[in-house]
Amino acid sequence: MSKQDIILCKNPGNDLTAAIQKCPHDKLFILTDEHTTTLCMPALKNIPVIKNAIEITIGAEDTHKTLETLAFVWQALSEKGASRHSLLLNLGGGMITDLGGFAAATFKRGIAYINIPTTLLAMVDASVGGKTGINFNGLKNEIGAFAPASSVLIETNFLRSLDASNFFSGYAEMLKHGLISTNAHWVELLSFNTEKIDYNRLSQLVGESVQVKEGIVLQDPFEHGIRKALNLGHTVGHAFESLALAENRHILHGYAVAWGIVCELYLSHVKTGFPRDKMRQTIQFIKDNYGIFSFDCKKYERLYEYMLHDKKNTAGIINFTLLKEIGDVSINQTANKDDIFEMFDFYRECMGL
Repeated sequence: MSKQDIILCKNPGNDLTAAIQKCPHDKLFILTDEHTTTLCMPALKNIPVIKNAIEITIGAEDTHKTLETLAFVWQALSEKGASRHSLLLNLGGGMITDLGGFAAATFKRGIAYINIPTTLLAMVDASVGGKTGINFNGLKNEIGAFAPASSVLIETNFLRSLDASNFFSGYAEMLKHGLISTNAHWVELLSFNTEKIDYNRLSQLVGESVQVKEGIVLQDPFEHGIRKALNLGHTVGHAFESLALAENRHILHGYAVAWGIVCELYLSHVKTGFPRDKMRQTIQFIKDNYGIFSFDCKKYERLYEYMLHDKKNTAGIINFTLLKEIGDVSINQTANKDDIFEMFDFYRECMGL
């Protein structure tokens, strides 16, 4: 898999122009959603290189990360004359970069694309690393492909317009990067003032977070080994998302990951000896900022079934990424049904359910 060019923007107009010029193309398309077409496109309108770009707009939020929306994008590309030599810009959050990347990877057997993430979650996670895809059959990211963007342009000024819930959704992935990297990074993330945000410092933290992910992806682009470190919190988190989707309870991805981290740090403590004090500190931060995903013991079986569909599993055995210490990752860890139900008990007890 080719290396993505990740650019922390200093002059967005110049940076975007240079990224586009690196991708010779016959037509330029921009994929937006109902939010980014009004909130973010105006910031790009005056850049000459995108003057003749054709905009394709889809619905916002994860509920539109579907085969039907993907087909709509394919149809629009086809009807508007896209060829194998066209270029797609994905302007939006993780749903846009995931679905847009997959549309680019599959249209005409693959066209070039550039990600311009506009949410914190997309900047530190979804837009980086080459994973693309859609939800299918009630399961998160069930269909997709590894297909890296030509460039990822990170313009942190977009973050100034984020509401608190979307800020914390992205911050959960940053917290995960802290847990799998260094104690100093983890401590700084827990102590960062999230009520009165210093955007200059946040921009620096975003850069550090992206470096953590990029370093791991470069070692293992197709997730055969150490890239599984990035799945901390996701085995359970994706199950929470699938349950919420089935019950028509909208939750943001980062919140599901945060609640998944609560569960998987408990498993880490029990199975690989992760320190109790660091588990408690992290869980307290999550309790203070993410609220609670509520479920009772009657939902354990259903959550377990969702976890059986996780892409990291082998031969039906549920696979976890756990920690021995901050930065000391244990991949390919397993847990049986009793362990998992005990984990759910812990989550409900410590979260006050």
